[in-house]
Amino acid sequence: FTFEMHHRFSDEVKRWFPPKGSFDYYNALALRDRLIRGRRLLTFSDGNSTSRISSLGFLHYTTVKLGTPGMRFMVALDTGSDLFWVPCDCGKCAPEFELSIYNPKVSTTNKKVTCNNSLCRNQCLGTSTCPYMVSYVSAQTSTSGILMEDVMHLTTEDERVEAYVTFGCGQVQSGSFLDIAAPNGLFGLGMEKISVPSVLAREGLVADSFSMCFGHDGVGRISFGDKGSPDQEETPFNLNPNYNITVTRVRVGTTIDDEFTALFDTGTSFTYLVDPMYTTVSESFHSQAQDKRDPRIPFDYCYDMSTDANASLIPSLSLTMKENSHFTINDPIIVISTEGELVYCLAIVKSSELNIIGQNYMTGYRVVFDREKLILAWKKFDCYDIEETKTTLGGANKTAPAMAAGIATHNNSS
Repeated sequence: FTFEMHHRFSDEVKRWFPPKGSFDYYNALALRDRLIRGRRLLTFSDGNSTSRISSLGFLHYTTVKLGTPGMRFMVALDTGSDLFWVPCDCGKCAPEFELSIYNPKVSTTNKKVTCNNSLCRNQCLGTSTCPYMVSYVSAQTSTSGILMEDVMHLTTEDERVEAYVTFGCGQVQSGSFLDIAAPNGLFGLGMEKISVPSVLAREGLVADSFSMCFGHDGVGRISFGDKGSPDQEETPFNLNPNYNITVTRVRVGTTIDDEFTALFDTGTSFTYLVDPMYTTVSESFHSQAQDKRDPRIPFDYCYDMSTDANASLIPSLSLTMKENSHFTINDPIIVISTEGELVYCLAIVKSSELNIIGQNYMTGYRVVFDREKLILAWKKFDCYDIEETKTTLGGANKTAPAMAAGIATHNNSS
């Protein structure tokens, strides 16, 4: 007997998918097996898998189910902001996608957030309903609407969990949200009280910690309550703003001892550095590169990948964090195909404001955002593996402790 075999996301298998480019197509990519056996974690009702989608800003997306009856939204995962929002009663939403649109009139468990709610930060201006408006780092990228509460459908290995969460009914989106990033909503994972991880911990459903795994194949995982494993590397948070850490040394073949702080931000596609660190790291990489330079926007340091190139000699890149913890960058470059040519680029963009370790440099790791211990932790990990981890369920402390431009916000007015 012979059998024809195909990878489950090969072109042959994808013939049975919804039309490529449609919302249902991307949703099918994100719906994978849960893979939480034996780990006692809390995750979304459709599983904990995530998918990096290059045509949607190189961000990681997952599927969440909201409301009663439950409606599915494919949302981008963003540790750089706090608010979870979805398109809702749209005055201006992404026009090019067949999107799920939240309808407050349909969900029987929906509640509007009133002005006297502690999570309402904006003036109500003559209405009892709390408005919100959040602007993001990407140029002219924002969302605005009103705050609401509804049931989010979650699960452990053993049981279904329904948690009331506060979210943004996004009536008007602008900038990257209209085309290449998060057209169906954004899942803020920051430390403010309004974020879903904060709500889950405050309700005692799970420990105030979560992890995200970033596979080399673009497949990932997100799990609430995951505090990692005893052999992981760790560094403390600076806490200004979300998930800010200190890098004490950079190694690009040689060691650069200049210290700087940076955000670990899954909502930014690539890594950003301000000068002088950007120039120091880039020039060090360039001095060791063996191939002909071929500048490409938005990356300044790109090199020819022709058949006679020495791409196998790409310089390595690693970071040393406070507490002397080491973080090796598994994929320091990005390969770009243009006009029949291949080039590889140092995947760092010059920034005028913030140092950001983007999700491209988290590839190959399970990254733990432990908000109880106030540490960032990481370990090299295959996102398909199963491992016993330090978790807490039900006994948590009740006190709540774009293209390359990314979509993270660090001035959340919600």
